[in-house]
Amino acid sequence: MAMSMPSEELQLLIAGYVLGDLDPEEAAEFEQLLAHNPAIADEISQMQVALETAYTSPQVVPPAHLRSTILAKVASTATSPVVAKRRKLLTWRTAFEVAAAVLILALGINNYTLRQTLQTAQVKSPQSETLIYVLNATDAASQASAKVVVNPDNLEAAISVQNLPPLPPGKVYALWTVVSPKAPYTTDDKKAILTEVFEVDERGNFSQTIVVPKVFRSEDLVTKIAVTIENANAPQKHIGSPIMITKL
Repeated sequence: MAMSMPSEELQLLIAGYVLGDLDPEEAAEFEQLLAHNPAIADEISQMQVALETAYTSPQVVPPAHLRSTILAKVASTATSPVVAKRRKLLTWRTAFEVAAAVLILALGINNYTLRQTLQTAQVKSPQSETLIYVLNATDAASQASAKVVVNPDNLEAAISVQNLPPLPPGKVYALWTVVSPKAPYTTDDKKAILTEVFEVDERGNFSQTIVVPKVFRSEDLVTKIAVTIENANAPQKHIGSPIMITKL
């Protein structure tokens, strides 16, 4: 019996059934079609899943022939000739509901796609530029040097020092971050933040990954990086003068 009905009319009848907008005559006719052609149940399930999922945003692609049939029918409703009473499938109200269902489905797909695009953009967003600070000895006769490479995103820095003489017991090297007077961070009276305390090996070298202050997320607030010699039991007192410093 389903084979005698044009495919377009059958699809619209299925849409009306899913939306619950068939009149008694249409409902009776559809039940007869369904009884003689159980495959129609698959079409019903696909349309129901498409409409239900549209409200929760995951991407759902309805059967291509079903979607195109509904869109074509809605677009041509105003100019299409009136279907014979026996084949009157949808009222104007049903046609608008079908159009609304398709619109909801499209919005659901678009919302899901937009959310995925935003998430991808966040994952792929460029990281902050790496900050590199080169320290030179304040004594022209010294061969000492140091480099501090900072990742502002995770506040980790790789520090490498060369040619610093080993210190006697009770003394350590201290790495300082000197900041702008307007920086909203706690500092000592020299506007410096104790960043790391270290000792060099017998060759005068030191290399390590350290954690740096949050001020490095605002590069313009960092004015200098310096190294001093301090007492091992109280390096925070900052009594030494810079033996290495950046030229920012």
